[in-house]
Amino acid sequence: MDAVRLIVTSRRALAASGDVPQILGEVWQAQALAQAIGSRLAVSGPPELRGEALGLTELAGRGCGVLRKPRLGPGELRAAQLTELGDAHQALTRLDGLLGEIGIALVGIACAADDEGTYWQCMEAIDAADESRDRVLEMLRRLADREALLPEREAG
Repeated sequence: MDAVRLIVTSRRALAASGDVPQILGEVWQAQALAQAIGSRLAVSGPPELRGEALGLTELAGRGCGVLRKPRLGPGELRAAQLTELGDAHQALTRLDGLLGEIGIALVGIACAADDEGTYWQCMEAIDAADESRDRVLEMLRRLADREALLPEREAG
């Protein structure tokens, strides 16, 4: 499945989540998907994105690491369903939105947390999502710079 479809699926699943464990499971799924997209971009994406893509892979991995892995049945790991990136700009734009939404969801959980462990787990996951989003935005900026240079190259 392509990245955009998986991101849309993740956004819908996050929006439909009801309780805290379900939301945290969807946050974990989103971070795993961001990690897979970063990995794919690092290997086969435009050369100017590879460094930032590696950073995204590491940061999203950290986001997964601070959360408990949800119990997933066979075929339920969305990141494993990633077969192609499709349009990098569109995938990164949608991923930016997803990372923003998981940050908001985590803030809500942290604010309502009854225990210090859940609060700090959310704070670390918020930090990872925010830093992942920074990498995505930097990749989008680099893609825009690349697109701006293409007409110059074709004219020259």
